[in-house]
Amino acid sequence: MIKMSIIPLRERMEEISLLWLLFVTLLLICTTNQAHLTVSPSSSQLFKDEFVSLICEEDDSSAGWTLRRNTSKQQRTQCGDGWGKPAGSSCNISYIDPLESGVYWCESGEGPISNMVNLTVTGGSVILQSPVLPVMEGDDVTLLCKTKTTPSNLPAAFYKDGSLIRKQPTGHMTIQHLSRSDEGLYKCDISGHGESPSSWITVTEKPTTTPSPTTSAPPSSSVLSPDSSSLQLVFRVVLHLVVFCPYFISTVIMVSLYRCRAKGNYIHVCCKDPTRRG
Repeated sequence: MIKMSIIPLRERMEEISLLWLLFVTLLLICTTNQAHLTVSPSSSQLFKDEFVSLICEEDDSSAGWTLRRNTSKQQRTQCGDGWGKPAGSSCNISYIDPLESGVYWCESGEGPISNMVNLTVTGGSVILQSPVLPVMEGDDVTLLCKTKTTPSNLPAAFYKDGSLIRKQPTGHMTIQHLSRSDEGLYKCDISGHGESPSSWITVTEKPTTTPSPTTSAPPSSSVLSPDSSSLQLVFRVVLHLVVFCPYFISTVIMVSLYRCRAKGNYIHVCCKDPTRRG
């Protein structure tokens, strides 16, 4: 005879409820405890040897956020590992170099990551000061063409996707009421000084939520984070599920084994031995 052990239905339901609660808790921690990376000075382009501070802004300082980056020479290296100086939730780079151009982000030991920021460092004499973070539809954005050693109000020409937009006598250009068509690759040129690198400006869709009559109006677009877009939220949820999947499966197995051994309350089911007749 072959004996099989089956946990009673009531205990199995309790176990499933416990595991489901654990899963929801982990998911809530992943999706709500997020950091936002900001850069000071707030520009996607920087001059060589400029001082830069990158800050992981967060609600819970116990999350253990670490600043990481990808460059053409290094992948996923953290602040303090041969570059930058950690200072709490910040990372300071005293003399940034063109080789440090790349993608920067905050990462938690628990798995979640922040928004990503693309920084371009140039050894040239002209940069385009443009938004580091995506800009929302309907907002205004000002682009500033500046040199390293001369005043920032020199006449400049501005280009989008390689085509001239306009020439501005004061070196700055404001795009009003942004739309998705304004998204693209921008650069500027100051006669006699040179051309800036190109930077991509991202325009995010404005939420279409309608406030109920009994609630207050939603905050203005200047307060909303670009990371609240549905696409990025879905990406984060999928990423967290992938990261925590092995831990979740391991927990299911361990809890099942523990409850099985600890309770010792089994129902024995007799199965017919296939080697016997009758």
